[in-house]
Formats: sequence, structure tokens, C-alpha cells
Amino acid sequence: MTLTPDELKRFLDGVHPYDTLPAPRLEAILPEIRQETASVGTSIYELGDDLQGLYIIHQGEVEIQDANGVQVSLLGPRNSFGERGLLRGGVAVTQARAVTDSLLLVLPRDVLVQLIDDSDTAARFFNRKGPVRPRRHDLATTMVDTLMARQPVTCTSTATVQDVARQMRRAHTSSVCVTDASRLTGIVTSRDLAEKVVAEGLPATTPVAQVMTPDPVTLSPSSIGSDVLHMMLERRIGHVPVTEAGLLVGIVTQTDLTRFQAISSAELVAEVSSADDAARMAEITARIPRLLVQLVAGGNRHEVVTRLITDIADTATRRLLILAEQAIGPAPVPYLWLACGSQGRQEQTGVSDQDNCLIIDDAVTKAQMGYFHELAQFVCDGLNTCGYVYCPGDMMASNPRWCQPLKVWQGYFQGWIKRPDPEAQMLASVMFDLRPIGGTTSLFDGLQTETLKAASDNSIFVAHMVTNSLKHAPPLGLLRGFATIRSGEHKNHVDLKHNGVVPVVDLGRIYALRGQLTQVNTRARLASAIAAGVLSASGGQDLLDAYDLIAERRLAHQAARVRRGSAPNNYLSPSDLSDFERSHLRNAFVVVKTMQSAIGHGRGMLG
Repeated sequence: MTLTPDELKRFLDGVHPYDTLPAPRLEAILPEIRQETASVGTSIYELGDDLQGLYIIHQGEVEIQDANGVQVSLLGPRNSFGERGLLRGGVAVTQARAVTDSLLLVLPRDVLVQLIDDSDTAARFFNRKGPVRPRRHDLATTMVDTLMARQPVTCTSTATVQDVARQMRRAHTSSVCVTDASRLTGIVTSRDLAEKVVAEGLPATTPVAQVMTPDPVTLSPSSIGSDVLHMMLERRIGHVPVTEAGLLVGIVTQTDLTRFQAISSAELVAEVSSADDAARMAEITARIPRLLVQLVAGGNRHEVVTRLITDIADTATRRLLILAEQAIGPAPVPYLWLACGSQGRQEQTGVSDQDNCLIIDDAVTKAQMGYFHELAQFVCDGLNTCGYVYCPGDMMASNPRWCQPLKVWQGYFQGWIKRPDPEAQMLASVMFDLRPIGGTTSLFDGLQTETLKAASDNSIFVAHMVTNSLKHAPPLGLLRGFATIRSGEHKNHVDLKHNGVVPVVDLGRIYALRGQLTQVNTRARLASAIAAGVLSASGGQDLLDAYDLIAERRLAHQAARVRRGSAPNNYLSPSDLSDFERSHLRNAFVVVKTMQSAIGHGRGMLG
């Protein structure tokens, strides 16, 4: 079967981006298109072949396989393939086979390149990073290392308060960082001098160590400006030192933030941090869906949106811990509350349950354990009231199994690594995403380091974790490139969480495990894996681009539901997408599938 020019034009008039071309431009490329037939089972091209052009399916079905022979996509009419290799030097990075007798249209490479140069629509369509979203220069998107003063005024712990006051006067600053061998040990502010020295009548020779705030809270240079604002509002402080690897590298003050407009997430953090009970917090957290809409509409990147939303959950958790201690008394021994799941990874969206646990100092007695069970129940109940519903799998500190002394937790991880049965794989996957929220953070430092090393050194455990990470597959199928849910409430929809974001989260966790990387956030894990050589630069950038597109599509879907008056969820109907959006989302899923195949075959990266 050969198409006439009129038939070819009518077909391309229904295929994006050709449907947007002016008639003369479309007619000009029609003579350049070559028509090919492919019989069932025949190869269209093999891995490493020189590609002749972009393939567009007019009739039939085509299977795309990766370097390991694993199917990454099954395509039907109006889908195109081969563009990724074609635009990267013209060499095929996949292999294509006809599943049925097929008629293919081949657009030569030089014609495609010229089309991309001539048409903004075509350029956007073949840019597989998806549409460029505007970046606003505001607090939410500004990194701390661009806000901070890089040479903060410092003194040693042996300096006197008079020395410090003179330093403040000379430098026209309201704070001095106390350091020993460049390591931050404290901070003293003009308010400290007024309230602790002058008001108390202390002598000018008083050592600064006597009035400073020891071991102040800090942030890293990779934090964002809103992290600073949230910390200031929650803890009622005006100065935040910035440290890296324990060394002081800068400081951010309220003055540094005055040129930026605080976004509404800061208001929620401030209100939650002063709420008197969980019911009041619930009134505040009920505004999170509206915040989601504002942040997405403002063009904020997905990792910024989820960080801001997670900040609210972190603040609610810490406030509930304070309220719990006020209700039942101070803790008898040190403890640490940790979050896992999306809160642990700082990836919460408009739909989040709670996943958390409690690590208790080994000095705790059996009689004292009752206190911590009561504290855990208080906080978990409060979080549920705030809309962070109870975990369906009971992965919460209110479950005695996840409220234990440090030595028990060490035993848990050692056991999971030595005997990686299905339950151990599941639990280890969850617990590798732990992040301290409130309490004594040192209880976790050694546990995290020891566990990462033991796990990465155990090849059998890593192999089981890899297998477990491949259980969530991207939703690739024949219907416009998507495999939708077949029955139930969400029939004909794609699950953007379990089949979209989660496969990348699982890959990021494996890369972190292999490289003993301490990052918990998925995007940070991928970036660190690239930097550490665990993941190749080309494969890693493809995966980052794919993750960004999937995660942003998920947030856009949730925001759209909120605007329509519905509760946010993760179920997207492909029919709601344009051809442009479908093509980009499908290609993102193909990248994820390809990376899953690579790691499943022991390569872990793309060339």
C-alpha cells in the first residue's frame, strides 16, 4: 500500500506537530517523506545502526527494545520513534521490530532538523525535556549560597563579650559566629548581648561561650531561600549559619531576605509552629491544596513545590512533639523522630499519608518505654487530624515495632541485610528514606553510615533490592503509548505515582545504595549518583529530565483537580492530554523503562 500525496497530507494533518504547520510548509516536506513497509517480525533497525530518518507509524504496530532486548514501548498509528538517536548523532540507541505488517513514513534527518529550526512548535515537540517553565527570581527558587554572606564575622569561644560587641560595631552586623578550627560551635547576637549581658549586669570580660547559643541550627548551601525563612519563623530566630561538611561557609540574616517576597507557604509554617492543638493545625493544613495551585501556577519546579509542602508537615510534626511533651512531660532519655516515605524524601504533594518512626537512646528502661508509646500515639493522632492520614501499612511510630531503642534498630537493619526476604526488601526500601525531623539527630548519624556501607557491601542484598525496585513498571502500552488501568474506579487512567514517580524513586534509592550516598531526596540522589560516577552523565541526565517531566505533570494534574473543586489524586486520563503532552510523557516513561532494564541487567547506566 502506498499513500497518495493527498492521503499523506490528510494523515499528517492529524499528527502533532505537523498539524500546526502552515499548509505550504507541510506540502513542501511531503515529497521528502519515504514510505516503507515492514512485515511482521522483521527488524526496522538494530542498536547502533545509522538511522535514515524519523519513523512515523501510519499502520501497524512496532515494538521498541532497549540494549538488553527488553521491550520499552509498543507503538501504534500516529506514534513516531527513532528521534532520540537521530538527534544524538544519528545512531540508534534502541532497536525496533514490526509486531504486525506495518506501513511506516520516514522523514529524513536533514528535513527533520530543518523543520525544528523553522518551527517553534516542532522544536518544543522534539525537545524531550518538555516545555520550558518560567523561572521566577524569588525566595522559593533562590539557592542559599546566593543569599548568604560568605565571610561571616567570627570569634573563638575564648573571646569576651566586649570583644564581640566591638566586632559587631566595626562590621555593622548583628551577629558573630563562634568557631573553633573553622567549625561552628555557637552564635551570639546583639539581642544576646542586650538580654544576657547588659540586662543581667555581667562584666565585659564574660566569656562569649557563657552567653552564646551553642550548636545553633544550620542549613547547607544547597538549601533554598524558603528553608531559611521557614526556619526563622518556626524557631523565632533572625540568623541562620550555613555549613558544609561541618565547616562554616556563610550566614543568612533577616536583612538578607528583605528583597525577596515571602510566598504563602511561609505563612502556613508560621501559623502551624504556634498552633495550640492539632485541630488548629488542621485548619491551617487544609489550605495546602490552594498553596499547591499557587505554586504550580507560579511556574515553580516540582522539587521546590514538594519541598515547601513538606516543610509544613515537618513543622507540624515538630510542633506536635512540643505539645506532646507539654502534655505528658519531658522525655526521660533522648529520642529522635524520623520521617520516611515522601515526607522523608521531601517530596510530598497534595496527597500524603504519614510514614514515621522513633529511635530512642539505649539508656531507656522498659518502664520508660510507655512514655514513648504515649508520645508516638499523640503525634501520629495529631498528624492524622492534620490530614496526614494513618499509614495503611502501619508504618508509624505508634506501632511499637517502629518505636524502639537504637540497638533494636541496628538489629533490624542488620537482619534485613543478612536475610533479604520480600518483607525485608520492602522494609529496607522504606527505611532507606529516613530523615530526622525532631529530637537528637546524633542517634541517626552512625546508623545511616553503618547501614549504607553494610548494605552496599552485600551483593546479594543489593541484587534483591534491584529486583524489588523493578516491581513498579512505567505504564507503556499500545494505546497512544500508554498502558492504562483496566478496571475499577480509575479504569482507563494512568497512576502517575506508582507507575510514574515511584519507579524513579526506586532507581534513585539503588544508585544511592551502590554509591553509599547519604542524600534522601530523589532528585538529589540522581544528581549525586552522576557526580559520583555511579550513573553515567548521559543516562543520568536523561533520567533527570524524565523524572522532572513526570513529577511536574503529576503536580499539574493535582492542581487542575483542585481548581475544579475536586480532591487531588494521582490518576491521569491520557485523553486529557494533547498529542504534544502525550508524546513527551510517553518518552519520559521510555527513558525510565530503559534505565530499569539497564540496572536489572547489571549495567545501571546508559552509554
